[in-house]
Amino acid sequence: MDQRELEELQYYLKEYGQQAEIFASQLDLMENGRMEALAAIETLGELAISEDGTVLLQVGGGASLRAKVLEPEKVLLNIGAEVIVERSNADAIEYLKDRITEMEASQKKVAETLNRLRSQMNDIAKRIEQGYQQAMAAEQGRNPLGLNQD
Repeated sequence: MDQRELEELQYYLKEYGQQAEIFASQLDLMENGRMEALAAIETLGELAISEDGTVLLQVGGGASLRAKVLEPEKVLLNIGAEVIVERSNADAIEYLKDRITEMEASQKKVAETLNRLRSQMNDIAKRIEQGYQQAMAAEQGRNPLGLNQD
């Protein structure tokens, strides 16, 4: 394996590493979205059975307010592209469950892609290591005692 081939492999390893970081970030974002949807389902479910409609409203920075929901059966859902629709509480829960199912399927595909990419990275790293070992063996073959021949 020559120097040019080793440099190409190192380049590919670096590129694959950057792609792996992107896919890992996507997985994190999907997991955050899934967790938010699960929390929303839990809150909507509790709101549906709440007698007075009081919930904790997070306002940021770890601060919350007790708030009374005037119309707990009317839920506003962001369905994408900043389009918001009104649904019943039960319909909103079903929509969120469907969204979770879609996110889980997407997470599975991204995780599979990430695993394939990591496998390719491992193969490339092994080839680079073999190339370095071959280069070291060739160098030692030219200079078996490891002496400086200058």
